Amino acid sequence: MSLQGYIQMSLQGHAAVKFVTGRQLASSSGRGWTNMLAERWRHAVGELPSVLPRDTEIAVLLSGSTLVERQGPGLPQSTLGRRGSVWVCPSGIREDFINIRQPVDDCLHIFLPAKPFADCMLQDLEIDPARVTLRYEAVGYDPFIAQIALAISRELSAETSAGRLLMESLSQSLSAYLVHHYSEIALRSKPLGYSGNPMEDRRLSRVMEFIDAHIEQNFTVADLAAVACMSPAHFARSFKATTGRSPHQFVSRMRLELATRMLADRHRSMSDIALSTGFSSQSNFSRAFRDVMGMTPGEYRVSQI
Repeated sequence: MSLQGYIQMSLQGHAAVKFVTGRQLASSSGRGWTNMLAERWRHAVGELPSVLPRDTEIAVLLSGSTLVERQGPGLPQSTLGRRGSVWVCPSGIREDFINIRQPVDDCLHIFLPAKPFADCMLQDLEIDPARVTLRYEAVGYDPFIAQIALAISRELSAETSAGRLLMESLSQSLSAYLVHHYSEIALRSKPLGYSGNPMEDRRLSRVMEFIDAHIEQNFTVADLAAVACMSPAHFARSFKATTGRSPHQFVSRMRLELATRMLADRHRSMSDIALSTGFSSQSNFSRAFRDVMGMTPGEYRVSQI
């Protein structure tokens, strides 16, 4: 089994045993996202049990306000949460207690692998991951993480054809950001606005051939990067610098074009087209197609007669 496959199977989060006073609103389980599990929860007032997490958890308040008291590795924290507030709990850090003093309307909980930054460190930042550990920290507001959370929440609510690629890129960006801003040691950051150099023609040609041959299959940014013989982070920057689109935007457009061609074949079912264009369900495919084309797949099929 590949490392990515192992991560997908083992990344289960710990919400079921931790959020005993809450109600799950949405989950990415079953979406096939790599290196990340995301769940939206509503939390009632009350204390949560002590949990020793296997995964790194980042909780982001999406709406409303709250007061959360918690303590981990001897560090008591009291946070007046508002939209964009963040709570980081690294893997292996036991929280002695969590007390939710005010109800939480909507909170996104992002679960990352125990060492979400290891690949980033080795391939892109050239830093030994053994030197880096995340802090147990609560932050009143973090605009970057808030934007990441909103993008994840949107994908949870309305699946897109290349959503898996987008979530993979977001998990990498979030991991790199956590390393630079929430680690125990100071690291040198890339210059703001750094977008990378254009990709060589031969590398780009191999990537385009791979996408075209596998457009009806599930693949990741890491797969594309391997074809180009580049690290995932370097590949994503270079691909956008070359094409003007991120990998997920490019693949999303290609899958939309594929869907329109498939709809011309009246013998192909809507569920088959949905799965072939990267969606987990026919309803999600129909919603995404309508958002882009202004009509449902069925209406588009009729219009082509």
